[in-house]
Amino acid sequence: MDEKERHIRENEAHRHDDVTSDVIADKLRAEGKNNQRNSTRNINKLWLWLGVLILIVILLWFLFTYVIAFDVAGDENGSLIMQQLDNLKLMV
Repeated sequence: MDEKERHIRENEAHRHDDVTSDVIADKLRAEGKNNQRNSTRNINKLWLWLGVLILIVILLWFLFTYVIAFDVAGDENGSLIMQQLDNLKLMV
């Protein structure tokens, strides 16, 4: 009878190990998914800030070229634009 009881106890111990290994595996999968979500979220934030910086650079470049163009044309305080508008009014 001792041999049979020992065998039953060993089988119960193995079943317990299988259950705990499944729980550990599920826990590791869940942690891996959470880590992937967090890293994806961080990468998305980086792309968003990169887009904001690119838009700022484009805006500054546009303003700079706009000012340079009117300096080359000899415009002061928008007088060239006002002259063009007056010319359009005279044509109509």
